[in-house]
Amino acid sequence: MRESSNLEYKRELSRSYLKTVSAYANYETGRIIFGVGDNGEMVGIDDPAGTALSIENAINDSIDPVPDYSIDIDEVSRTVTLIVRDSPDKPYLYKGKAYRRADSSTVEVGRAEARRLAVAGLGTTFDALVSTQQDLTFDRLGRGLAEKIGLQELDRNALVSLEIMSADGRYNNAAALLADANRFPGIDVARFGSSISVILSRHTFAGISVLAQMDSLMALFDEHYVYEKIVGMDRVTRESVPREAFREALANALVHRTWDVEAHVKVSMFQDRIEVSSPGGLPQGITEDEYLAGGLAVARNPILANVFFRLGYIERFGTGIPRILQEYAECDVSPSFIVRGASIAVTLPVVDGVSFDDDERAVLGAVPKGSSRTRSQIAQDTGMSKDKSIRVINRLVDRRMLAREGAGRSVRYSRM
Repeated sequence: MRESSNLEYKRELSRSYLKTVSAYANYETGRIIFGVGDNGEMVGIDDPAGTALSIENAINDSIDPVPDYSIDIDEVSRTVTLIVRDSPDKPYLYKGKAYRRADSSTVEVGRAEARRLAVAGLGTTFDALVSTQQDLTFDRLGRGLAEKIGLQELDRNALVSLEIMSADGRYNNAAALLADANRFPGIDVARFGSSISVILSRHTFAGISVLAQMDSLMALFDEHYVYEKIVGMDRVTRESVPREAFREALANALVHRTWDVEAHVKVSMFQDRIEVSSPGGLPQGITEDEYLAGGLAVARNPILANVFFRLGYIERFGTGIPRILQEYAECDVSPSFIVRGASIAVTLPVVDGVSFDDDERAVLGAVPKGSSRTRSQIAQDTGMSKDKSIRVINRLVDRRMLAREGAGRSVRYSRM
């Protein structure tokens, strides 16, 4: 078994493992096995019992606070396994620094992430912290609640019920985000022409309620991606990008982003797609596979998410990706999702007016959604020659209909 984010091998005892102890305690339960080479080969250690005692003393003396851990000795293989559990009193520091795992490496966290660990250690979230702004008004929020749930007055009782005001009358960061004016970053919008070098318009919506930001973006969407078409004797409204998919992507970008960094959500509007990128990466406790499957709901800002839920902007936690995919279920094109360490990007392709020739349709038919195929498999299924299949595949990659994965002979293609 190779090393991973929650497994590390150590041939012998050295204090560098204490950084990994900090990382596991701060983020994800993991194991460190002593007496194993980097390639997974069992080499054993001379004094397993003495090594275990040294590990225990080093953790107790060097990690502040001391995390939840256990040590097991395997007398047969002469290895020692240290299990460090994700622990509640974050951040866990080694020599005054906090660490995290990056695949099979251990790296120091930055200042912003260290602050988030401290907030998590308090058993709370950023949106629940007391706001530095207490002179707030909620006209937009009040109108939304009146329309959606018939709330007559957004009084103190309602504010406490929404959890944006404490029992002693103090607003939290969720309240500030929902307030008519605040000091938080917002949304940058750029609309492009035939290429990324042709910028048709730019807008920044910041310092206003996240609900007003949603309103402004949906108005821009309706202006540029909703149109009327004459069908027979009727005038029919059409969407070149599914409106509900865009609304879901935008709402999720606002609800799940990190608000403690000075970065805007970025919305890029192209002729053939919309890209929505939010800062912060995945919330702690959710993997990329879980995020894409939509099966696990971990809200980075649960109070804000609950208000969005009450207003109907999101359905229920964890359903964002499935709802976006559902909007494209009957389309020839599919949305794509890119998860990076510091951001999440959602691409929504235009669905109306997309056309394919017979060869392109044959290749797309050979790559069902949710699967990946090699070039030779595609050529075999379509009956195309090697050169022709490569030409058609490359056209579809350029049009962002297919995604290329891997390199060399291991290249595979999947629907975007």
